[in-house]
Amino acid sequence: MWDSLPQVVLKRWQLELSREIGIDPESALRKRIEAYLDQGYGSCYLRRPHVATSVQNALLHFDGTRYRLSAWVVMPNHVHILLTPFAGRKLSDIMHSLKSFTAQEANELLNRKGRFWMKESFDRRIRNVEHFAAVVAYIENNPVKAGLCKRPEDWPYSSAWFKARR
Repeated sequence: MWDSLPQVVLKRWQLELSREIGIDPESALRKRIEAYLDQGYGSCYLRRPHVATSVQNALLHFDGTRYRLSAWVVMPNHVHILLTPFAGRKLSDIMHSLKSFTAQEANELLNRKGRFWMKESFDRRIRNVEHFAAVVAYIENNPVKAGLCKRPEDWPYSSAWFKARR
């Protein structure tokens, strides 16, 4: 969400990491962001069940038509998704559509106006089957790691919850 990670913090980390030698700055930045977000900073509007459900339903809506949704989790202040765009679909267009629609829905549900999501999306390509499995595991275990539940399948706004009920 827009207020979960202040831009000043993000810029400072990017500058710090650009000066370090012998590290992958992109990977190091991703780890810092993930640890920071899991602490639950910001307004955490996604903690509200009606907002989290709305975002989850939006993710599921185009699964099978615009993309294949392999894993997701709606956390209190951010969302992780693993999707594969279908031929002719661009990830940037999919993300813009999802963010635009869910921001409008959430703001309506919350009776508020203004920015809902951060401008940036932190995406990456999946390199192989092992990487894919690791990303699914990371996404589905994120609520456990953040102390929100004991088992991934206990978090109702996730692919793990859906898989456990099939």
